[in-house]
Amino acid sequence: MGLPRLVCAFLLAACCCCPRVAGVPGEAEQPAPELVEVEVGSTALLKCGLSQSQGNLSHVDWFSVHKEKRTLIFRVRQGQGQSEPGEYEQRLSLQDRGATLALTQVTPQDERIFLCQGRRPRSQEYRIQLRVYKAPEEPNIQVNPLGIPVNSKEPEEVATCVGRNGYPIPQVIWYKNGRPLKEEKNRVHIQSSQTVESSGLYTLQSILKAQLVKEDKDAQFYCELNYRLPSGNHMKESREVTVPVFYPTEKVWLEVEPVGMLKEGDRVEIRCLADGNPPPHFSISKQNPSTREAEEETTNDNGVLVLEPARKEHSGRYECQGLDLDTMISLLSEPQELLVNYVSDVRVSPAAPERQEGSSLTLTCEAESSQDLEFQWLREETGQVLERGPVLQLHDLKREAGGGYRCVASVPSIPGLNRTQLVNVAIFGPPWMAFKERKVWVKENMVLNLSCEASGHPRPTISWNVNGTASEQDQDPQRVLSTLNVLVTPELLETGVECTASNDLGKNTSILFLELVNLTTLTPDSNTTTGLSTSTASPHTRANSTSTERKLPEPESRGVVIVAVIVCILVLAVLGAVLYFLYKKGKLPCRRSGKQEITLPPSRKSELVVEVKSDKLPEEMGLLQGSSGDKRAPGDQGEKYIDLRH
Repeated sequence: MGLPRLVCAFLLAACCCCPRVAGVPGEAEQPAPELVEVEVGSTALLKCGLSQSQGNLSHVDWFSVHKEKRTLIFRVRQGQGQSEPGEYEQRLSLQDRGATLALTQVTPQDERIFLCQGRRPRSQEYRIQLRVYKAPEEPNIQVNPLGIPVNSKEPEEVATCVGRNGYPIPQVIWYKNGRPLKEEKNRVHIQSSQTVESSGLYTLQSILKAQLVKEDKDAQFYCELNYRLPSGNHMKESREVTVPVFYPTEKVWLEVEPVGMLKEGDRVEIRCLADGNPPPHFSISKQNPSTREAEEETTNDNGVLVLEPARKEHSGRYECQGLDLDTMISLLSEPQELLVNYVSDVRVSPAAPERQEGSSLTLTCEAESSQDLEFQWLREETGQVLERGPVLQLHDLKREAGGGYRCVASVPSIPGLNRTQLVNVAIFGPPWMAFKERKVWVKENMVLNLSCEASGHPRPTISWNVNGTASEQDQDPQRVLSTLNVLVTPELLETGVECTASNDLGKNTSILFLELVNLTTLTPDSNTTTGLSTSTASPHTRANSTSTERKLPEPESRGVVIVAVIVCILVLAVLGAVLYFLYKKGKLPCRRSGKQEITLPPSRKSELVVEVKSDKLPEEMGLLQGSSGDKRAPGDQGEKYIDLRH
């Protein structure tokens, strides 16, 4: 044990005492090179770190080292630089008084060591390590379109992620529902490869393989690329994708739209649903209420049964059958009852009621429905609600009570579900005319279109006392409208036109007086070029044979009105002057009972005041009383003064 220790001590002393031999370039330990980081396409600034004591910067050679081989790329002589022929000839320039070499348009191939060396042949070198970076493009993810069965024994391809044109090679991380995935034997496998492009950049391709379960049918997968730039670490994410997951069907059920209470006229869809993917082949059947056997219904291409419009006959029990074409296993859904609510046709009795004036009438309304019904009666002409309930009673009937009555049967719990029925009540009586007399403005030799309307029960017929082209049109069961086209002649202007409506209970007549239009005084809004337009009011608003005459307004020109106003003003002025003259002569007494004098301020006493006597009857004198409310005696006819000065 002593001898080896002695030998080691001797050798150690010899080594310490031996002088150091000047190192040959490359043999001595070199300091770590300076690190310079740039992005592809930018400019790298290579600064020579030699001091004046180590080398003369006015005489420097620059080299690139690739695979331990030096290549002279640039010379500096007396502060002036010159590129050597080769790959860097056009991209190098000198900066900072010769201490810095600028390399433009950096590429991935420029990632190497650059060194500068002073003039003395064995001077120390200064090394620079150039690192190059390039961010990859946005990752592109493609999902497996064929899908993955859950009963697969090995991991199946889920998706492929590609990141193009990055440097150096980025790192890829896969995520499922926001959580990173790691390699797991027989469960998760990530296979990555890279391709070097002609530009020196890398394209990364990563394939995710996994064994999925039924719960992964909605899982979101995406990939993330991690890379470095001179500014630090960065990352880019792909979009999220979902891969089709296939699993067998275990349950089949029915679904009806719309949800809730259905009614006749709705568009109803009955569809089958299943929990398998792909879904099985569906068929829908309905139970026959007579035989109790299921009968297959006709569905569309998607296996959906469409009821449009739905009817009460569509109510019944439906069920769905699903056939898995892979396993040939057939599954049945639970039966589901479908109820289409309805209201039957409304029946009113009596259907065509006829009554004499002064009698009574009871109308009854009936209908069937799948739900509780509400009834109400409305007047057809006005829409007024007369009664709520199935029975409407009418007492002491008048002519005006004739016409339409509508019964509405509705289901309050289902908006829009209702049916109606109209019944016309006929009141016996002679015809009623829409008007008794009417004036029509015409031009001679024009073709005139006259109309005459009458109502009554039995339905009246209308005749004219002049020749022309006549036609009748029923407005309702008891009302008729007759039109007559006739040429206006002097004889027709003299006699006028009569239309007569008659039935078994009597007749009635309307007279149309024809008046010539004065074209010189015709106003634009006279509307005399058209024929008579007959009123279409309901029977209870029309004039009967004893009604007052309703005439059309006579056209007046504005010139005639202006002349009439001027004449009235002149007459009043003359009358005022005469009365004033008589008053001054004392011919008119000033202190008669009941006389009201309008007091004037002193400055206006000389102005004209006119006294006008009233000839109103005593019972009308209340309208002439002053605001004080003083009553006059029955014999006092009263007098008033009218100031005509303004």
